[in-house]
Amino acid sequence: MTVLESIIDGVREDLEERRRSVSEAEIKDRALTASPALDAFAALGGTPDGEGRDGAVRIISEVKRKSPSKGALADIPEPASLAKMYENGGASVISVLTEERRFGGSLADLDAVREAVSIPVLRKDFMVEPYQFFEARAHGADLVLLIVAALDDQKLAEFLALTHELGMNALVETHTAEEIERAVAVGSKIIGVNTRNLKTLDVDTATFGKLKDLIPADRVIVAESGVQEISDVEMYGARGADAILVGEALVKSGDPEATVRAYRAAATAARASAKSATGVSGQSTQ
Repeated sequence: MTVLESIIDGVREDLEERRRSVSEAEIKDRALTASPALDAFAALGGTPDGEGRDGAVRIISEVKRKSPSKGALADIPEPASLAKMYENGGASVISVLTEERRFGGSLADLDAVREAVSIPVLRKDFMVEPYQFFEARAHGADLVLLIVAALDDQKLAEFLALTHELGMNALVETHTAEEIERAVAVGSKIIGVNTRNLKTLDVDTATFGKLKDLIPADRVIVAESGVQEISDVEMYGARGADAILVGEALVKSGDPEATVRAYRAAATAARASAKSATGVSGQSTQ
């Protein structure tokens, strides 16, 4: 059994427990009567045709207590306070881990962050059942994570459609060229390239540069994993990332607000420098 399969087994067990507490009818009603979702695609710099972007690299800042690869990362007694610091530092989206067993997250964290910030919030979890999408919207999520490796083509298309029906956007996470092809085929607007190998949990940041040109220019391209210091965000920016998702480096930084600000500025400057040097945007023109 792979790490991903093991995590998903636990996710399904925990989901069934929540479903016994809150029925599908109730969670749907709460989702459909929630305040409208914020536009995460626009917040990440996306435009309908990919033209007219401002060139800034956005930061998706993550509330993350622990991970399967690193164990405990940080004590976060007040996720709302951390999220507010992220927002004050210029984060464009706040990512909140809600998976409990391996990441120490919860829907209570999502609730607290949603109440504290005015920017889009990503529910970062392993989405494998429709119930979770209604649950995400009911708890105020504007964006959900879809992991291509965890879904067949039918489920990927169905879940992306459900996400859009609920007014949300999806960060569609890929790891390989084949997964990018699948993500593009279903019409994903926000595509992440995760440089962490799901089988070994090892990170190879060079993966981003090898794969990002396979993504059409009208999509928002997100670099995921591998940020330890400012040189990493500069590298992702120079290689054409529209946004960078950062968790561990921020929760361990000691000054999340200043670190977000520095990361955004450094990544944007690196992207502008690379564009100036090559005369191109760093994105595919497919």
